[in-house]
Amino acid sequence: MTLKIHIDDSAPPYEQVRAQISEQARSGVLPVGHRLPTVRGLAQTLGLAANTVAKAYRALEADGVIETRGRNGTFVAAAGSAAEREVAAAAQTYAERARRLGLDEAAALAAARDALRAAYQA
Repeated sequence: MTLKIHIDDSAPPYEQVRAQISEQARSGVLPVGHRLPTVRGLAQTLGLAANTVAKAYRALEADGVIETRGRNGTFVAAAGSAAEREVAAAAQTYAERARRLGLDEAAALAAARDALRAAYQA
């Protein structure tokens, strides 16, 4: 696993760690079941505070990208199907809310597209 933190980047270090691990897991560079370094170990390697790496790991776990198995460590999760189910549920909730708020389909879709563009260009 290779991570690089850019201090001059506008994204905070924890977000850089989260995004890079997520991308490497999604692309297969980090295969399902790959054991990740400990929070302290990765923090030391990257020259970051342990709390910074812990925050990234918590976000990755919440996203279903990694899973913590207690004392056994932290591993890349089989996130594809779980992530897809979670996104589908979130999309369903969004669609129902947009309809209750009186938006037509085109307006709801435009709002979702804008949010996706903003999230993926960050």
